[in-house]
Amino acid sequence: MAEPISIQCLCGAVHIELSGEPAARANCHCGSCRDFYGTPMLSATAWPASAVRIAKGEAVTFAHPTKQLSRAFCAGCGETLFGTNRLDMRVVPNALVARASGGVLPGNLSPTMHLFYRHRIIDVSDALTKYLEGWDGPELSQ
Repeated sequence: MAEPISIQCLCGAVHIELSGEPAARANCHCGSCRDFYGTPMLSATAWPASAVRIAKGEAVTFAHPTKQLSRAFCAGCGETLFGTNRLDMRVVPNALVARASGGVLPGNLSPTMHLFYRHRIIDVSDALTKYLEGWDGPELSQ
């Protein structure tokens, strides 16, 4: 990506700038993402910490009480802007990027896989590779 991507929370108080390329583009079904983000499946991109910059405003951070996870969110509207995982990657929900792109997620940021599909609570019918655990583990056999 030549141009940085600008995203913002619902109320517009916090702006984030994404630069470079994400390290991963996935739909995650792990229990930690479901619990921490409050969704049955998290569709997101994972970025190196240096590629995610708060350009305007201030995000509040909440650290998970028992796991190596944290979440940065807007104090005004409460929207999660990104999470930080145990690998210190910034996990940006695809919904924010899609909203900043007129409601459609750019193709170069679309998920390329499902992670932890063994732990899913909803079945997904698509052509993406479905890893039963992480991306170095076995795949779902069709």
